[in-house]
Amino acid sequence: MEVNFRWALVTAMAPIAWGTTYFVTHQFLPPGYPLYGAVIRALPAGLLLLLIGRKLPRGAWWWKSLLLGTINMSAFFALVYLAAQLLPTSVASTIMATSPVVMMLLAWSLLSEHPKVLHLAGAGIGIAGVCLMLFTGAAAVDPLGVLASVAAMVMSSFGFVLAKRWSAEVDVLSSTSWQLIAGGVVLLPFAVALEGSPPSLDGPEILGFGYLSVIATALAFVAWFAGLRHLSAGTVGLVGLLNPVTGVLLGTTIAGEVLTAQQFCGLALTLVGILLGQPVAARLVAIGRRRGRARPAGPARRRAFREVSRSRRS
Repeated sequence: MEVNFRWALVTAMAPIAWGTTYFVTHQFLPPGYPLYGAVIRALPAGLLLLLIGRKLPRGAWWWKSLLLGTINMSAFFALVYLAAQLLPTSVASTIMATSPVVMMLLAWSLLSEHPKVLHLAGAGIGIAGVCLMLFTGAAAVDPLGVLASVAAMVMSSFGFVLAKRWSAEVDVLSSTSWQLIAGGVVLLPFAVALEGSPPSLDGPEILGFGYLSVIATALAFVAWFAGLRHLSAGTVGLVGLLNPVTGVLLGTTIAGEVLTAQQFCGLALTLVGILLGQPVAARLVAIGRRRGRARPAGPARRRAFREVSRSRRS
């Protein structure tokens, strides 16, 4: 159980890093280049991990890397980049917060991982908390941005479950590097055809892409896929709710925003939802059930006490 909790902490590095991507994209990256933005994010990260792992795909992993890279990296990055440009952070993050439920359903069908009551309860509480945290007022919603965000959420949930299904075949570092490189290579010709020349980047934009590529991509995806290898999809999906939590806390830290009472309640609910899906919560529930079965309740306990008293008097 302690080992599982450590893996949950490792996994948490990913959504915490991803929670900063909307802010970095809005503040530092050039608008209008979702495809180039995804390429610049994925390719350097994949090459960096390949340089560290020094392994090339073999056999079926050529097409598996291409498939996973297209689902988890190229299409996902492009859609998230587009959603970040078209939607308020509150709307985009709330849509992505529904991914734990989708991941549980997909894991049920593809991995035979039956959703646990605590996971479902945690997902419901966590999503409600995200809504309270983020929806603090009326915001304009672009239908294209909503479509992009929903597509990114469903596609990534499917890709993550598929990666978990194949996770025993190769080490995490190599698998992640191959996916990132494949995703970047797949996107590059589309970027050239649809967006023309790559954007010219100034200093802050280069630093922004560097952060997204190294921290929010290379490091984050290694941590995420490592968690998927050791934990259930439901547990990992709920850890992902740290993404919007990070976004809100980042706003208070950097942008000087003040949390309202509603946001505090939403933050608390989201954290409760995350904790319900962790191994320690299941352990505590199991201990409580065992103690309840071992201890006679109510009238039965009183009868047992009276019988003991009579035997002592006699």
